[in-house]
Amino acid sequence: MIQVTDPCTCSFCLVVEVVEAKDGTIAVATAFSGHQDVVQDRDHKFLTRAVEEAYKGVDNGDGGPFGAVIVRNDEVVVSCHNMVLNHTDPTAHAEVTAIREACKKLNQIELSDCEIYASCEPCPMCFGAIHLSRIKRLVYGAKAEAAIAIGFDDFIADALRGTGFYQKASMEIKKADGNGAMIAEQVFEKTKAKFSMY
Repeated sequence: MIQVTDPCTCSFCLVVEVVEAKDGTIAVATAFSGHQDVVQDRDHKFLTRAVEEAYKGVDNGDGGPFGAVIVRNDEVVVSCHNMVLNHTDPTAHAEVTAIREACKKLNQIELSDCEIYASCEPCPMCFGAIHLSRIKRLVYGAKAEAAIAIGFDDFIADALRGTGFYQKASMEIKKADGNGAMIAEQVFEKTKAKFSMY
């Protein structure tokens, strides 16, 4: 193995490792020395803020123990917690609340230059909101099982994990047919000239 290291000793300098296998093949791996530590420290800082929000929400009686922070260019855009009880709104989860507040604050409906830090693995609704807002990066702390263990819905991890293992819907779900389906589908055709995607 040959290791070539940039002579600079700062934490951002490029480290190149060239590895030659017995069969003569060569692999090259590069990394910025210390980059992972910087990212990990940064993630820890913002995730800690999300966890503080989770505590704050419970202490205030606003909702469950969930917090979320949206960050852009290493600056906190918003820091929110679950507001389900405060707003009497089952959709006011920490991540959804944070997305709503960030969009208002930035006056835009997509957050592609933002990251979100969530104290817990997002439920399918929150993951859907994160996806639809075009957030570029999600970092979460606790696994869904921690929330499930204290009584939260056990489908919480389905979206992130791509599995229906925890899901048990308690409602009837039916796709309309006939005229109902036709008039609902026509909405898209009839409005496409008036509405353009962002």
